[in-house]
Amino acid sequence: MRILMLDLDTLRPDHLSCYGYSRKTSPAIDSVAEDGILFENYHCSDAPCLPSRAALTTGRFGIHNGVVNHGGLAADLRLTGIDRGFKDPRLENNLFHIFRRAGLHTASVSPFAERHSAFWFNAGFNEIINTGKSGGETADEILPPAMDWLEKNAEKENWFLHINFWDPHTPYRAPMELGNPFEKDPAPAWITEEVFAEHLKHVGPHSTNEIGMYQDSAPAGLPRQVGKAANLKEVKQVIDGYDVDIFYMDSKIKRILDFLKDKGLYEDTAVIVTSDHGENLGELGIYSEHATADEITTRIPMIVKWPDCKSSRTDKGLHYHLDLLPTLADLLGSKPYEKWDGQSYAKALKDGTDCGRDYLVLSQCAHVCQRSVRFGDYIYIRTYHDGFHLFEKEMLFNLKEDYHEQRNLAKDRPDLCADACRYLVDWNQDMLMTADSDADPLWTVMLEGGPFHAKGNLKQYIKRLEATGRAEGARLLRERHPEEFR
Repeated sequence: MRILMLDLDTLRPDHLSCYGYSRKTSPAIDSVAEDGILFENYHCSDAPCLPSRAALTTGRFGIHNGVVNHGGLAADLRLTGIDRGFKDPRLENNLFHIFRRAGLHTASVSPFAERHSAFWFNAGFNEIINTGKSGGETADEILPPAMDWLEKNAEKENWFLHINFWDPHTPYRAPMELGNPFEKDPAPAWITEEVFAEHLKHVGPHSTNEIGMYQDSAPAGLPRQVGKAANLKEVKQVIDGYDVDIFYMDSKIKRILDFLKDKGLYEDTAVIVTSDHGENLGELGIYSEHATADEITTRIPMIVKWPDCKSSRTDKGLHYHLDLLPTLADLLGSKPYEKWDGQSYAKALKDGTDCGRDYLVLSQCAHVCQRSVRFGDYIYIRTYHDGFHLFEKEMLFNLKEDYHEQRNLAKDRPDLCADACRYLVDWNQDMLMTADSDADPLWTVMLEGGPFHAKGNLKQYIKRLEATGRAEGARLLRERHPEEFR
């Protein structure tokens, strides 16, 4: 068996044409969707990058594996403890070992492990090709070693190849000679002059005034990446930058797929297309960042083309990305690990059986500290640390009517908030009752002084707010975060 996994960083599904996007950003990815199964409501359990891939590869929520932050005590996998033998059972039962167990030769083209000092990510690979720029690579730097590996190995039997492209992740970096294929396409209709006027008042990193996080400078030598957007024309430049990066990356994916087709291998090769998280592009006042536990940051694409599975279908069930591990174990005939939190949706692939969950609990502790509940048409977001965005403690959005999360319904629908809180409490209790530690890593982050990307930045940011006409926001931040001034 041959399996290709395309791990595409920071890719929100609603910016892919196969998910209904009006711009034709992804013809190659679309072709895989035509031959496989597209999952409509697929979410990373823990955002962003490091927590997401920790959950994906271990098959365990961050509250169990310990990784929820980008620094501090909650940025490393917890010690296994007394169950640690000669080898760590978690890594022997991780995502990539599943393929080894099935007799496949495993290889990865990715800088991810080095980017986050997360070398557990490499467990299970026979070969690791680190492209060496810690996620700063363009697709033109990822493609050559991937194609070289395929040239040497594609016609062999029984391999798994993981290819990790980074282009949709900021800074947007597609070569300028590509031009702008979407120059004549309008900006998103939901960001009206009225909506953007509110965005200009937004307080918090990665607002339209500070797309560069806490400042408005743009990176040198990367003209597609702006430091701020002062009007709707510049907002369109932000959206175009993201979409062009997807289009550019997709053109390199086409090269891979065409190679397999030319060799007569594509039809029998399983292909998995997914991401670690999405990207807010104006939602919640945030631009070009994946900083919350909302629908936009946590929803990711999942497209699976698997031999002998029904194709050209859409699955609408709620799934976590950590469900992939038990699903693959099921498909490959491998024994499941008793400590996985995921549940298999192999039957959804095989015959269209509904394997969706009743609700999902989603977490973010690197930019803010939030837990969310995705249920029905709604997402409920509870904020413990606002990451200096002045978010309300409770937010509730009807995603069917308000996908871009503009109208907080929490005060209007306390009944739905109560339902979501019950789901959250039940999940939290179940997680702690089955944990290897009595510590919830969200509270570890809080006791460390907050999420990694917020720590140590408030005093300087308040000066910027006061200098840019947002003194009221500065005052409110001082009131909400007095501990930063002691």
